[in-house]
Amino acid sequence: MNDMHVTRRNFLKITTTAAGGLMIGFSLPRLAEAAAEGGGGEINAWLTISPDNIVSIVTPQTEMGQGAFTAVPMMVAEELDIPWENVRHVAADANRHVNNNNLYTTTSTGGSTTVSRRHPYIMQAGASARERLRKAAADRWGVALETVVAKQGMLTSGDKSGTYGDFAADAAAVTLEQEPAIKAYGDWWLLGKDVKRLDVPTKTNGTAVYPIDVTVPGMVYAAVQSCPVPEGRLVSFDFEAIKAMPGVIAAVEMKQTKDVAAFTDMRSGVAVVAESWYQAKNALAVMPVVWDNGRGATMSYESQTAEAMSLISKPGTLVLNQDGNIGKNLDTGVNHDAVPGLIEASSKVVTGEVYSRPYETHSTMMPPCAVADVKDDRVDVWTFTQDIGRSLNEVADQLGRDAKNVFLHQTQLGGGFGGGFNMFVHRQAVAISAAIGKPVKVIYSREEDFAQDAQRPPVWGTYKAALGDDGLPVALVTHFVGEEKMPAFSQRGVANMPYLVPNRRHEYSAVQSHIPIGYHRAPGANSTGFIVEQMVDELAQAGGWDPLEWRIKMTEGNEPWQRVLLAMKEKSGWTTDLGRGEGMGCAVVESHGTIAGCVANVTISRRGQIYVDRLQFFINSGFVINPLNAREQAESSAIWELSHALYGGLDVRDGRVVNTNFDSYAMLRIADTPPQIDVHLEMSQDKWWGGLGEPAGPPTPPAVANAIFYATGTRVRTTPLSKASL
Repeated sequence: MNDMHVTRRNFLKITTTAAGGLMIGFSLPRLAEAAAEGGGGEINAWLTISPDNIVSIVTPQTEMGQGAFTAVPMMVAEELDIPWENVRHVAADANRHVNNNNLYTTTSTGGSTTVSRRHPYIMQAGASARERLRKAAADRWGVALETVVAKQGMLTSGDKSGTYGDFAADAAAVTLEQEPAIKAYGDWWLLGKDVKRLDVPTKTNGTAVYPIDVTVPGMVYAAVQSCPVPEGRLVSFDFEAIKAMPGVIAAVEMKQTKDVAAFTDMRSGVAVVAESWYQAKNALAVMPVVWDNGRGATMSYESQTAEAMSLISKPGTLVLNQDGNIGKNLDTGVNHDAVPGLIEASSKVVTGEVYSRPYETHSTMMPPCAVADVKDDRVDVWTFTQDIGRSLNEVADQLGRDAKNVFLHQTQLGGGFGGGFNMFVHRQAVAISAAIGKPVKVIYSREEDFAQDAQRPPVWGTYKAALGDDGLPVALVTHFVGEEKMPAFSQRGVANMPYLVPNRRHEYSAVQSHIPIGYHRAPGANSTGFIVEQMVDELAQAGGWDPLEWRIKMTEGNEPWQRVLLAMKEKSGWTTDLGRGEGMGCAVVESHGTIAGCVANVTISRRGQIYVDRLQFFINSGFVINPLNAREQAESSAIWELSHALYGGLDVRDGRVVNTNFDSYAMLRIADTPPQIDVHLEMSQDKWWGGLGEPAGPPTPPAVANAIFYATGTRVRTTPLSKASL
């Protein structure tokens, strides 16, 4: 590991020696897509061309199975026009990024944005390199620039030719008068084709490095525990009771400096350090610890649900109030009762029972882990993170050090799903290393992982609608209740649903909680989609409509949605009449700018067991650069979401999570995975780029729930679905 991280730190130095090739730094005008990410003032992307025509491309984003280490090189290679077999991936240097005005714009890895929002400046890097190489060749050959062609790693002009590597050193000194425009869709030679991911070989041969694999000389191990009731504080611990246990070295208090810690702040707790992690874990388990559990000690999910039911029975905060087909907003007027009045006056009213989804945890394959080596003159960290730049700054903050002397080394991540944004394990690791004067590896037990995770927040929702003579809704009131800290999570896709109901009102209420919440794959849409897409099925059934035809009718004129829905109708073999015990259900949810439809086939056994036989996805993200990876990500997000919907759900009692391992928080096993998953990419190829790492997840649970209804006649209104009485 020492050799590896030194190589990364010295990579750019080595490749710009006299014997080396071209290292290009691009300083380009900041694009609107990048500005939305909140990065620095300039865009800087880096690539190196060696004399043997190998191109090494730096990736600022974390690889956690979503394909970032392939997508970024693909976008650069497309514009540079270099054979794919000549491309190599290099992890970004977080220290270089942070201490050079956010050199790579952003190292944040989430929101399905690596391609959708960052392609303009990443592709610009390849285009700029190509044009500098052309200019270098034209100058050396004494020919007009327009005669020089750059293609597949070769530069040619008439009978003159050379590789990119031949001109790399000259190109490094070229300054362009104007940066070139990137290619339009349709002009691509690489993007849009199936490309195997660069991270797969290392993952299959065991050489991929994760934080948990890192070892440094003299390293010891730490097991940590924060207060099991979030927001609680450590009162005392008795190290004397365990210090004679085998391998035990020390106990270190984890000091919380804020009254209420955010999910990236240090939480109050204690660590035991030992010669091995199991020695540390076993000692921590028996060390006497006293906690002040704080305000959350009496809260349970049941008590929170009771509060939600009370709130949902009363008027909530008005979020949307529209009247008429032109969508006139009544919020600026005086008649806020127009939509409810239409419903009360209707002769056909549909009232929904309350739907809900509980707290859920990330349950990544690898539990949070960090290795830290704190010395007087520098700090080295390898950590569980989806943002190497942000985590580096948090380490500097924790230690009160200058960020220039902090080096955070990018590894691959054993699953993220948003969890890599939500942890503070790197703060713990550097605090422990500084306290004991040794490098240390901190590994969370699965119980600590579940207990301290930033959980997916719960949501409850209901509706009331009036139907017209055609069976379609003419007025609709929705009321959702969510967690107080991130209200947007429990409203995404509700007030702004695409279905053309002329008179709409949406209300929102919030329950209080001490449970930390955070980002989970497709945040917000993953829970609200479960409610909205069963609600519209109920509305369709009440009006005598086929649920797929209802969705098609209610999104007329909306091309991206129509493309998905019409493909579902044409290709899925759609029917709601498969007979008792078998069902087909559909759902469509927008997430991260992508419309994803799911058609699910289920079989329900005589004992009520749920078997998901087939999932079909129809996805429109506008564009796609790697269809193979897009299909893989659709399958991945669907399985992850299906796992939580079938078996997940945190049991919170006395303020703490009590089901903190896989014996009580089950996950989908291989044998239970749908035997057939089909992914259809139905791209509009016009105007917008959506994300592809998350959107197939949200429509999966409601499609399965709708299929269960057609198989059994029972409407399942909460998860986990496996606990439903069928």
